[in-house]
Amino acid sequence: MRARLCSTSPVIMAIALMGGFQASAVQAQSTESLYEPIGHHSGGDVHAVDETPHYVFPDFAPAKPADPSKEQPFFKIRFGLVMIGDWTDFSQDAISEDQVGRLNDEFQVRAARLSLTGSIGGTYRVSYQVSGEYKGFDTAPEQKWKLTDAALTFPLGSRTKMTVGKTKETFSYEMVGDSANLPHSERVLTPFFVSRNFGVRFVQVLGANKAATFSAGAYKDSWDFNSKSDRGWDYSARLTGLIWDVPDRNEFLHLGVAYRHAAADQTVRYSGRAETNVGEYAIDTGKFAAQGSDGFAGEALLNVGPVSFLGEYIVNRTNSREFRDPVFHGWYVTGSWVLTGETRPYDRNVGYARRVIPKGRWGAPELVARYSEMDLDDNGIEGGRFKKTMLGLNWWATTRWKFGATWGHTWLDRFGERGESDTFLTRIQWVY
Repeated sequence: MRARLCSTSPVIMAIALMGGFQASAVQAQSTESLYEPIGHHSGGDVHAVDETPHYVFPDFAPAKPADPSKEQPFFKIRFGLVMIGDWTDFSQDAISEDQVGRLNDEFQVRAARLSLTGSIGGTYRVSYQVSGEYKGFDTAPEQKWKLTDAALTFPLGSRTKMTVGKTKETFSYEMVGDSANLPHSERVLTPFFVSRNFGVRFVQVLGANKAATFSAGAYKDSWDFNSKSDRGWDYSARLTGLIWDVPDRNEFLHLGVAYRHAAADQTVRYSGRAETNVGEYAIDTGKFAAQGSDGFAGEALLNVGPVSFLGEYIVNRTNSREFRDPVFHGWYVTGSWVLTGETRPYDRNVGYARRVIPKGRWGAPELVARYSEMDLDDNGIEGGRFKKTMLGLNWWATTRWKFGATWGHTWLDRFGERGESDTFLTRIQWVY
């Protein structure tokens, strides 16, 4: 086994540098994701923390709740900034090095995103979002700069919205919300979806208490001015619902199903890393002849106060006459326990839980455990399989700062051998 740990990682230096921010009373981003307005699982709208504790870690004060009696300006704009840095250490056995090459310890700017969001209009208001980033959760590792979002959202009644432009597809719990909200550090089901696409998306909130959502969209990659292909139309749909809900105790059970049809330009390729964003692909089918694919997903989130369990399963059938329609699949289960009692607020507008908002001076520590599997082997396609366990600790230091450390062990079956590796990831995250 090969193991190396750096005594002074760039993450520590970044903490020291960014820690120079002093607490201020300026207004900034509210505690919800940039992508959608938040609606607490009790049915009300929660936009910010009303009473801000004096956190031991310096930071800007959270945004104050909007005054509903105050008339909004015709043109409203808000700046957003996300900065995430990672330091990743690897340890591999000889078989793992033969499978994926030697994985070097590395510091990475995981995401550096600038966003402009707001709305235009009087009584009828159209929302907009434009964001670009260096690297980022939703950017291919080999790509440095990317236009992440460029979309307009039109309200169609009180509970229906239509978004036009470059936006997220409506498929997979890991994808529909903000990665910075998830208890685990990295997504694992990435071979089966794309993050953004150009098209039209509808979101409908259902039920008297906003207990369910239905979203659907149609997308065409050739509408992206950076695209060099025309695969045809992609379609996706997602249905979610709160099956059990006890708002007074922060207890609920969320279930969801989703479908995605992806067109193909003569060939397809599925590839992914083992819950990391550096190093070579752990599993990779390479390009093979195909006429499209269909993905089916199921998701569940059980929340009992500070304890939650999140699970998701995706099965993907590729329409390939040459390889008799191979079927690939992946799944994970993540357990989370916020030791100080906080819970993630459930957003009824999108069917998704947002990030932890610490209530005490010392923030909110969160223990995380995860098990995941991916399988890209079927009908002569040998993309590989892996299993991974992960243990981690997140410290939600303020409404914007989060620090995390995770250890994971991977068993990779590929090229007729089983290799093993360990990953140690430290992260610093600031969302404004």
